[in-house]
Amino acid sequence: MHCPYCRATDTRVLDSRVADDGGSIRRRRMCSGCERRFTTVELMQLTILKRSGASEPFTREKAVAGVRKACKGRPVTEDQLARLGQDVEDALRLAGAAEIAAHEVGLAILGPLRALDEVAYLRFASVYRAFESADDFIAEIAEMHADATARPDREPVSTG
Repeated sequence: MHCPYCRATDTRVLDSRVADDGGSIRRRRMCSGCERRFTTVELMQLTILKRSGASEPFTREKAVAGVRKACKGRPVTEDQLARLGQDVEDALRLAGAAEIAAHEVGLAILGPLRALDEVAYLRFASVYRAFESADDFIAEIAEMHADATARPDREPVSTG
């Protein structure tokens, strides 16, 4: 760690504290060269392994952007989307892996989105799962209906 004041490379940690519900660590440091103090924050970096083989850092906003398109015209607020993004990120972090396949992000989105808005869920699932015909929609709706009738705490899905 370089000192932000004198650029010396010899710094020592004076204090470390967990921050952001365990998602980061705040460290208070002192430079051995100029003896000035400064704070650093360390974040666990989630990396997404894309289908092409490339990897990129996970960004909650990118995950939410696809969901936002599926929610267009639906009664879903930005706050609900932000919570969904947080839920997805939390689920991915709980998996315990530093590198996650891109399709796992989509799978992590499907559950919370279905609970949020079933129409938006169908829109997202149709793209994510590459539905090819109306039969794919019918099968998904039938599965949703079966799940809803099996769980009395959920409203049944109307099939028309």
